[in-house]
Amino acid sequence: MTASPDRTPAPDSPSEHPPTPTEAAGGRIGTRARFGFIRYGSVWEDARVLTEALAPVATGGRLLSVASAGDNALSLLTLDPEAVVAVDLSPAQLACLELRMAAIRHLDPDALMGFLGVEEGSRAPVYAKLRGELSPGARAFWDAHPDPIARGIIHAGKFERYLRTFRRYLLPLVHTRRRIDTLREDRPPEERRAFYEDEWDTRRWRTLFRLFFNRRVMGWMGRDPAFFDHVEGAVSERILARTRHALTELPARTNPYLAYILTGTYPPEARPLYLRPDTLELIRSRLDRVELLAGSAEEAPGPFDGMNLSNIFEYMAPEDHEACYRALLERARPGCRLVYWNLLVPRRSPPDLDDRVRPLEGLGEALHARDRAWFYSALRVDEVGPW
Repeated sequence: MTASPDRTPAPDSPSEHPPTPTEAAGGRIGTRARFGFIRYGSVWEDARVLTEALAPVATGGRLLSVASAGDNALSLLTLDPEAVVAVDLSPAQLACLELRMAAIRHLDPDALMGFLGVEEGSRAPVYAKLRGELSPGARAFWDAHPDPIARGIIHAGKFERYLRTFRRYLLPLVHTRRRIDTLREDRPPEERRAFYEDEWDTRRWRTLFRLFFNRRVMGWMGRDPAFFDHVEGAVSERILARTRHALTELPARTNPYLAYILTGTYPPEARPLYLRPDTLELIRSRLDRVELLAGSAEEAPGPFDGMNLSNIFEYMAPEDHEACYRALLERARPGCRLVYWNLLVPRRSPPDLDDRVRPLEGLGEALHARDRAWFYSALRVDEVGPW
């Protein structure tokens, strides 16, 4: 991990961060949404499908990853890359990743789970021991925000608070604890479908889901209103359809994203990839390969062999999406794979770049069908030529 004054998290401030040249010119999300607080305490994109998409190009290569809370940037270390450059517009999100790295480096597995918030634990004394391992910017951020430390940083984001409201106050109005526990039981697909149709998919479930996961409530409580600038059509209906897919077609008991929504934590059988016993020690041994970088993805110094781009394109106007995509291509080695999600806005490689990029549509569709973070409408995997 590199740590320098111009590339590490800074304390929260009303002015946020200065826009990059491309943000200022294009009116991009960096100037329209706030980034000085923790939006995501955990990453809500499936590391399993991400690592599968990037595995053919990752070993010994340089990977670019949107940092977010850090889960997936760390998961990429399981692919044995030379380096993972974790970039984010948000100093707060970079602080989340840096503190995760310090905790993984210095804590045994039980202490780590307690400190992060996966299990119960006393966290302030642990942070006091870890803070000296942080860069000055990250240390200042966490010193100024003791409450997320006390709760456990996997719960620290605005989005996790939104889900906590759903779990504590709305879901109990729809389903009993026994029925919720039954939903997470192992069962074959035909039984999952029958349970959903006969017991879960009630009129009250559909009504409260549509009320809570609509554009206005999500923008106010869970994400940012600016994230919906390019969204057309109903939001809740699309997310409800994807939720039905997850609850009927995907195994429930081992799904960490479903487990968190329903239980508020990651039970042992449903840990995200970076916290699984079979990967944690491997990640610990490769932490020095992670570089933290404040800024936009298309300004990260390449070249790269693979890119985890989260769903950054759907926050951009079409012309900004194309400009960003072209800038990323300038940082891509031949054979590089770009992996990104569509949540509510369809975005894909620009058609006039077909001579330089080919969408691996079959792979993207196959991975999307198994994506346990099921909210997304599509998973794109693009490959850079020549072929």
